[in-house]
Formats: sequence, structure tokens, C-alpha cells
Amino acid sequence: MPERTATPLRAATMREIADRVSTPSYDRSRISPGIVHFGVGGFHRAHQAMYVDRLLERGLADEWGICGVGVLPGDRRMRDALRAQDGLYTLSTVAPDGTWTTRTIGSLVDYRYAPDDPEAVVAQLADPSTRIVSLTITEGGYHIAPATGEFDADDPAIRADLAGSAPPVTVFGLVVEALARRRSRGVAPFTVLSCDNIEGNGNVARRMFGAFAALRDPELGTWVTEQVRFPNSMVDRITPVTPPGATGEIERRYGILDRWPVVTEPFAQWVLEDSFGLGRPPFEEVGVQVVDDVAPYELMKLRLLNAGHQALCYFGYLSGYRLVHDAAQDPAFRRFLLRYMDAEATPTLRPVPGVDLDAYKRTLLDRFANPAIGDTIARLCAESSDRIPKWLLPVVRAQLATGGAIDCAAAVVASWARYAEGVDEHGEPIEIADRLRDRLVPLARRQREHPTAFLEERSLFGDLVEHPRFVTAYLAALDSLHSRGARATVEDLAR
Repeated sequence: MPERTATPLRAATMREIADRVSTPSYDRSRISPGIVHFGVGGFHRAHQAMYVDRLLERGLADEWGICGVGVLPGDRRMRDALRAQDGLYTLSTVAPDGTWTTRTIGSLVDYRYAPDDPEAVVAQLADPSTRIVSLTITEGGYHIAPATGEFDADDPAIRADLAGSAPPVTVFGLVVEALARRRSRGVAPFTVLSCDNIEGNGNVARRMFGAFAALRDPELGTWVTEQVRFPNSMVDRITPVTPPGATGEIERRYGILDRWPVVTEPFAQWVLEDSFGLGRPPFEEVGVQVVDDVAPYELMKLRLLNAGHQALCYFGYLSGYRLVHDAAQDPAFRRFLLRYMDAEATPTLRPVPGVDLDAYKRTLLDRFANPAIGDTIARLCAESSDRIPKWLLPVVRAQLATGGAIDCAAAVVASWARYAEGVDEHGEPIEIADRLRDRLVPLARRQREHPTAFLEERSLFGDLVEHPRFVTAYLAALDSLHSRGARATVEDLAR
């Protein structure tokens, strides 16, 4: 491509860049928002926003544009990027052979940063035109107490929103305030659609939002639980944090200046329970699997892909790997992952209609090993206290109940405990990114003298420390990690 001045991405430049990348052929000025989405990050822009864009391209979703909402300080950057680009961004899929396919996505037609004007966000949510409120707020965003599964109202921001003395600042405060207004006005409630990696994510969202509403007003809590639809969903597309060089790569390849592009893998899957109170876009027209029961697909993904990532990441980091594909291409790691998937995770799954599980597992390994994505092991290691209890420990408990194998899963927990010590095998510091860091790192650093110290954190592990078979496997792996290192431990487990 001859050198050219990069064209800034915005609505006025769509014709100029149409010969370089795929662009929306629909008139975005005619699209009205019917979906409000909390948590506009890379995954949402690679997944739900992409599916809506496909519908818009076919003229099937003019009333289902997306209004994004950010609530966290880090969302300011997304606000600024999307405002500068009229909500547009590039989505690039990169195949294992390095082939890029790029499109400009136009389904985000508005964006609100709640701290700027929380009342404007509540007004948008309360407006009858809003029929779906979707969420990618991470596993930790639901305020679930790990040991009990109940709503945890101890967060200061949650307590402030419940007090009601100031405008709401949390997702719970904003959404429930809007639902309260709709109820008082006789407006039917919107559907709340969780797109986070939580088992029974719709059921969990119903319990958590219902609990918050009940703490505010018991009658409102009953109304939310009984009247609001919370469909379950399974979402799947490996989408790493946008790498620092992505903007430059888009500029080099296409001559386009995109402040925050998205780079992802070619694979995408969305399985969606057909339970919507005010209608929905015809997602099945663009490849979404709309089903009566999401649970089999959901368990498959959480216990194979998500828990598989956890099986890879701590051992991988301690072995010196920093990129996911490098660890996934290591034959010992591949054998270890397959052993976990085949012997421990698969026996806990229900039959999955239309899915060959053996083929699915091998596809996962190939996806993990895709060098073009550049996913980082540090991303997979982050927020472990929200991930391990939801993705891996259900496998452990199911296997303990049936007498099934648990050696690999116990070793993964041990690898997390070793990683949480915050120092690698060469004495170099590890940056622990976890909301419970200040509690977990001291526990992990005690375990060389008191080996079960980490496992005794009942808020995460419940009574697992009282299961001798699990403790024996856990301590064997932890001792191996300390005495022989991560690589040797993986090689033993991979046999």
C-alpha cells in the first residue's frame, strides 16, 4: 500500500475508507437504540455489537441499536474514543495463518459515561424505547459472596446507592432506579441480559438484582424477581485486551486512524435462551443459537474453555511463558489440558445438543495456540478470586461427589496458590491483579510453613479443606511446585 496520511475514523469518512475495509451500508442516522449495554469493552465490541451490526446490515434491527454505558473510571477512555469516532471502531479477526479481515462496526449509536450525568443514563433506561439492558461487567461485577452465592452488599458504592442520598453510581443502582421508575409509570420492564461468564448467568442476575432491589424496597424486589426477564446466555470469543500496537497496525494496513480498535479470533458463538419480555432482535438470522435451555452449552464452555484457561495460565506464567499461544503450543501443556478436560471436566457435563465434545476440546486447544491473537497469560491470571470459584471449583465438587478424578483441578488450585505468592521461580516479582490481593498474597506466602493456609480461605473455597482426597492432591502439587518447579509438575500431570 502506498504511503498515505491516515484517515481518522468517523462518520464523515466512511465513503473514503470503504475501499480499504468493509463499512456499514445502512444509514446509521435512522438507527434508534433499543439496547443499553453496560461494560463496553473489547469483548462486547467483538461479540454482541458485531451480531447487531450484522442484523443492521440486513435491515433487520433498525430499532435495536446499542447505547453503551460506562460506570468505572477506566471507561472514560472508551467515552473519549467513541465520541471522537461517532461510535465507530474497527473489528479485525486474525486467523492462525496471520490473515486479517477487518470491518468497521456501526451498531454503537450512542455512549453515556454515567459519572458525567447519571440522570441521563437512568432516563435512557427508563424510556420505553429501551427493551433490553445487557451486561458485560465481569464475574466480579455481580457482588456474589463466593462462599454463599448470595448478594454481597458490603461494597461502599453499593451501600451508598441503597441509601439513596445521592444519584446512583453502580450498575445495580442505575438499573434498579430505572426499573422503579418504569414500575411507578406503568411501563413494562426491560429484559436484563447477562453476557458474563457465570454459570446460570441469567439466574444469577435475577437473584442479585432482585436482592439489591429488595434491600431498597421489599415490594420492588418481589416485582423485579417476578416481572423482569433474565435470560441465560453462553458467549464465546477469545478477545484479548487491545495490544498497544493495534492502532499502528490498523494505520499501516489500511491507512485508518482508529483510537481503540478490536482484534479477535475468527471463532464466535452465542447461545441464547429465548426469554424476552419486550421482544428481541432476530439474532438467529445471523448465527446465534436461540434455544430453550442454555445450561448444557454454558457448562461446556465454562468448564472446558474458561477453566482450561485457568489450568494453563498459572503453570504457564511460572514456567516462563508470557503469551498464551506459546504455552498452548507446548506439548506437555497440551497433554495436561487434555487430561483435565477429558478425565475431570467432561464427566461433569450434560449432553450438549449438536456438539461433538471431543472435536470441541481439540478446537479449543487450537484456538488457545493461535499465535496471531497475542493473548497474554497475565490477562488470564487476573481476578482469579472471581474466576476459580465459578469455573473450576464446580468441577472439583462434582467430581468429589461422584468419586471422579480431581488431580488436575487440585493442581490448578495449587498453581494459583503458588502464583499468588507474588514471586516467580527466579525471584522476580509477580504483579497480582485481584480485588482480594491484600488478603490472598499474605496467605500464599504463609503456605511454605503452613501448607493449607491458602486453602483455608473459606470465603473462596468453602469446606474443601475438609475433603482429604482433595487436600492430598492439592498438597502434592503444591509441594512439587515448590521443590521441583512448574514445568516438572506439568510434565508429571501430563503423563
